[in-house]
Amino acid sequence: MVLEAPIVAADVVQWLYSDAPQLKGTLEIVTEMAKRLRAGKVPVDRVTTGIWVVHPNVRAESSIWVNGQTPELRLHTAENKSQDEYQKSPIKRVHETQKAVRVEIGKKPAVADEFPITAELRQEGYTDYIALPMRFSDGSVKVASFATKTPGGFSGSHIGVFESLIQPLALVCELKTLRRTAETVLDTYVGPRAGSKVLDGTTRRGEGEWIKAVVSFADIRGFTRLSNTLPADKIVLFLNKYFGAMTAAVEAHGGEVLKFIGDEVMAIFPYETKEEARDASVRALMAARETLTRIEAINTARTCSVTPDLSVGIALHAGDVFYGNVGSETRLDFTVVGPVVNLAARIAELAKDLQRQLLVSDALADIMGCRSGLYGRYQVKGFDEPVSVYSPDLSADPKFGYCPKSTAALALETN
Repeated sequence: MVLEAPIVAADVVQWLYSDAPQLKGTLEIVTEMAKRLRAGKVPVDRVTTGIWVVHPNVRAESSIWVNGQTPELRLHTAENKSQDEYQKSPIKRVHETQKAVRVEIGKKPAVADEFPITAELRQEGYTDYIALPMRFSDGSVKVASFATKTPGGFSGSHIGVFESLIQPLALVCELKTLRRTAETVLDTYVGPRAGSKVLDGTTRRGEGEWIKAVVSFADIRGFTRLSNTLPADKIVLFLNKYFGAMTAAVEAHGGEVLKFIGDEVMAIFPYETKEEARDASVRALMAARETLTRIEAINTARTCSVTPDLSVGIALHAGDVFYGNVGSETRLDFTVVGPVVNLAARIAELAKDLQRQLLVSDALADIMGCRSGLYGRYQVKGFDEPVSVYSPDLSADPKFGYCPKSTAALALETN
């Protein structure tokens, strides 16, 4: 191995600089690197990386490769027990000292028991473990670890291979982390559809496209009075519950939340064909039903007695909308605009005025082939002609479109 080690190290380093950056993410890089090390007779049986990430819910992520097992990307949040594990880990020691930490498990079992992870590895038959600092260009230190079950542990040549590849590994991991950070920030603040356009460089100020979509507007009833009476921190708690329920429901049914406007949530369910239009409409209705179910559960739980029960009004409309970015040279916002969006917003106001949880437009009723549940025709601001709105029965089966009069006929069609 003494003569082979420099060759193996050079091969892996060359791969890290050339082909590794083309892989999707850190987990794929760790997996391929481990396979290359084993092919070069470096006896790794476990390889991991630990990297802090910018994410609203995730603090760090670990890419874990174990020989003979499926590679795993493990996410560490503020709530899970991984924070306690970190406090007692070699990883923390590396962060504090910025030096490698080696535990020769087979030769020094007492030392192995100092860390829960190495004690666990000893029980699984591992004989050696080393964690090395990966220095990113911003000065921060991440960690990669290598472990083996080979009798006698790693040789000095094996350790030399790890030391040779750690910096190029850090560089390629940093590239992937920066991309991941950009994707996370964009997905979080402008949504995945717009975020991908920004990253791909395919959009400019004022540019966009006409798309067909079901547009959903939802807002909280009595929010103005509420915001004038509750402390700011309780208002944020209140809004987060509501926005969380709405966003989870929309995303669960294939929609995308575009923006939060005060106490309003605007979402879209894009479609192209007639068949997709009905599917998008059903999914939007299912999302509305799930939103109301989630909000009812929040109210029942009474997790915060200071904030009152949530009550919302939801509106659904469908048609052609212009999807693009608007704003100044230094500040842009992705949104959908057009008469369809305007009418969806007006119907949401109407739902609030009429104390209805859900109202849908004539366009959505037409797509569903269901005009049962007509609630009336009303004049709304900005539109010359009165608009027809429907109050669908959300207790019906979603696949029938919540249309009581057509349920029996549709049931026959499916049989």
